[in-house]
Amino acid sequence: MTRHLAIVGPTASGKSAVALTVATALDDVEIVSLDSMQVYRGMDIGTAKPSPAEQAAVRHHLVDVADPSEEWSVRATQTAAQAAVADIEARGRRALLVGGTGLYVRAVVDGLSVPPRDAGVRAALERETATADGLARAYDRLATADPLAASRIEPGNTRRVVRALEVLQTTGRLFSSFGSGLTDYGPPAFDVGLVGVWLPRAELGRRIATRFAAMRAAGLEAEVRALADLPGGLSRTAAQAIGYKEILAHLVGEIASPVEAFDLAVRRTREFARRQRVWFRRDPRIRWVGTARNPDDLTGVVLALWRREAVTVAADRR
Repeated sequence: MTRHLAIVGPTASGKSAVALTVATALDDVEIVSLDSMQVYRGMDIGTAKPSPAEQAAVRHHLVDVADPSEEWSVRATQTAAQAAVADIEARGRRALLVGGTGLYVRAVVDGLSVPPRDAGVRAALERETATADGLARAYDRLATADPLAASRIEPGNTRRVVRALEVLQTTGRLFSSFGSGLTDYGPPAFDVGLVGVWLPRAELGRRIATRFAAMRAAGLEAEVRALADLPGGLSRTAAQAIGYKEILAHLVGEIASPVEAFDLAVRRTREFARRQRVWFRRDPRIRWVGTARNPDDLTGVVLALWRREAVTVAADRR
């Protein structure tokens, strides 16, 4: 079996740049993106999508595979990533998985059981929870049917309440029964090692602000306007992407100015990065590599770790 590698870490930590440099240094590696928003065509600037030149230098999977009007999910990423890794292996090559959303990484690396979606059931639940009273009643119903799931969900989190009830109604199984594997860190579902990229919190915050400033200069607001004007617009999942969500709110008058929208996006991204750190820190299988400032300095370390892991695994199999 081929030995693969996953590089994880918070947004703006430089993991994608490290992955690209590592893949470029080797001649048998292809990148599998586990980013939930880089799958969308046209969402280029705000997702920090690899450029056409970068995609030409190293083959990328799960980039530009869906229209922005389509729904995307953990299950869709899991299915597509598993197929991509199988294809890479069949051609005698190695996969370098890159991701910052913990659940997406776990779903692929550990082959988690991911419940299906039902658009009709979800739409009905979204209508039901559109008001505060409706949301409260739905949460009470969830607390009665699945108290463990309810204890893990804030009563005001409409999206998660709807998802838990959707799973309950469509599968007949408790939503909490699908999440039990998240506390277990056994061997991955396939032959893959995990490396995490670490930066000091202050430096990560600086990089997030710099990234959004560059995105604004590159025309993110115009990109969002163009996507919103498409016949299908942005799907519910696509519209949740940080940066896009805030600009969309500005376009409909919920946020007064583009400056306020970008400032809010920076704050939300910093909070998201904090949650990513907490999530990944729980996984004892991740080998962390850190730098005070420039993630490019980590390339040699990651290459050495990957080679050492491959040698160790080969020795274990003899």
